Amino acid sequence: MSIDNQQYTFENEQYRQTYWHTCSHVLAQAMKRLHPEVKLAIGPSIDNGFYYDFDTPEPFSESQLGELEAEMRKICKEKLKLERFELPREEAVKLMKEKDEPYKVELIHDLPEDVVISFYKQGEFTDLCAGPHLDSTGRIKGNGIKLTTCNAAYWRGDSNRQTLQRIYGVAFPKKEELDQYLERLEEAKRRDHRRLGKELGLYLLMDEGPGFPFFLPRGIALRNSLIDYWRQVHKKYGYVEISTPMMLNRQLWERSGHWGHYKNNMYTTVIDDNDFAIKPMNCPGGMLVYASQPHSYRDLPLRIGELGLVHRHELSGALHGLFRVRCFTQDDAHIFMTWDQMKDEIKNVVRLFDEVYSVFGLNYQIEVSTMPEDHMGDEKDWDFATETLKAAVEELGKTYVINEGDGAFYGPKLDFHLSDSLGRTWQCGTIQLDMQLPERFELEYVGEDGQTHRPVMIHRVVLGSIERFIGVITEHFAGAFPLWLAPVQVKVLPVTDRAAEYADQVAGKLDQVGYRVEVDHRNEKIGKKIRDAQLEKIPYMLVVGDRDMESNTVSPRHRSSGDLGSMSFDDFAALLHKELEEKTIR
Repeated sequence: MSIDNQQYTFENEQYRQTYWHTCSHVLAQAMKRLHPEVKLAIGPSIDNGFYYDFDTPEPFSESQLGELEAEMRKICKEKLKLERFELPREEAVKLMKEKDEPYKVELIHDLPEDVVISFYKQGEFTDLCAGPHLDSTGRIKGNGIKLTTCNAAYWRGDSNRQTLQRIYGVAFPKKEELDQYLERLEEAKRRDHRRLGKELGLYLLMDEGPGFPFFLPRGIALRNSLIDYWRQVHKKYGYVEISTPMMLNRQLWERSGHWGHYKNNMYTTVIDDNDFAIKPMNCPGGMLVYASQPHSYRDLPLRIGELGLVHRHELSGALHGLFRVRCFTQDDAHIFMTWDQMKDEIKNVVRLFDEVYSVFGLNYQIEVSTMPEDHMGDEKDWDFATETLKAAVEELGKTYVINEGDGAFYGPKLDFHLSDSLGRTWQCGTIQLDMQLPERFELEYVGEDGQTHRPVMIHRVVLGSIERFIGVITEHFAGAFPLWLAPVQVKVLPVTDRAAEYADQVAGKLDQVGYRVEVDHRNEKIGKKIRDAQLEKIPYMLVVGDRDMESNTVSPRHRSSGDLGSMSFDDFAALLHKELEEKTIR
């Protein structure tokens, strides 16, 4: 093998990625055997498998994946040796031209002058590749291969370039592991927030506004509950809230650097002969708020939060439900502080994150992203900031991994990768240190020495965006939200028409004390009403009939634990209150 002598299991990430990378070459070889006219683009391993991009005369369909899988299994049985060789640039170009692979020729031309140009050969198939790979196709278990989807992709992600066919796949050393993975995929489909959002009446994604989600009454109830919690927890941690304009002039975006680096992703217009842009982020507005009045060291740290609606021009092919939209509410906060306060403020933010994520039952892993090659500022400041991030995390007893060179150009950061109930990870929370925007906006405070100083700043989001986080928790809870988040918390189900008035009275009392409640007055049997409420994932159903009317009681059912027996209204209200206060997950 072309990797170090390590354990050859999928527990070893390097081995797993090497295995999947080799699978992508087997896929490409299978495609060339069955469809010689197809041109090869690229085929990497990814977090959950592999893919290969092909230029095909006709669009490729998922119904054709079966024959490709069969050919891949055949190649695995042939136990073809993978052989690496290198060529000078001119010979590499000549080889790929002879094989009529124009995309490979382009890739070779774009490689740096001093790079080693390598290829991997397996049987009759040769591909431009830096590796590493397994030593033989026989290392791959054919019955552990599954090609999952096929869709369109632009060459090099450029919508002005050729549209290619991207085929995704996954593979495991054991058939049982593949079966378990495919079952998780099916469960993920059942939890797809786009389907659940429509079925539960939460939100819609419509052709009239691609990338601009519509929130329905139940979705607004969920959204408002999430925002109310956001405000409560931020008040607890010492934040004040602001709101800045959605549209600001070009001069501001030039000053912040966004006009030069981000203009293609911004929506712009002209007002009174001046260029304006709808904000793609809240930061510059936050800088103006800080700069609008003088500050003393006694004011710091100053924690300012904003639920700001931002717009970004995402490519249509990148849009995906609530996960990738063109307008979203970013739960930003900007913390202005002295350098000495940096560590304590980072720890304060991590504690806030810890509290918020635990409420949703989400575990997380922290990633420290360090200075990129393209950065601004003094390296000594970068080193101090990076070490402070690490020390803050360590002092809280938490672990982290290093993501070398992936910090923002203005400072290092902590990224929080959440794990949901299916074990999938989502990058939501971020703590970014910024030593540059305070400089660009000439932000100051008066220190104890009576002199002016430049504050350092933290950008941070805990949810990432309200919309995306709603998508994440919709799938995490499979639409069965805990009581405090549920759009409808209680549904009252009268057994007979005689109980309809009593059902309205019970619902009215619940509504008065602040619960979200509905009554099902349909002329349906009680069994169907219960089943429908279960499908709507309502936390509590109150079945009320003649006996309840006579005894002035209610008969609650929980969506997961079933019938709870008859009880007084006050006892039921106390049960709800306790679950609501504790934000119980069940």
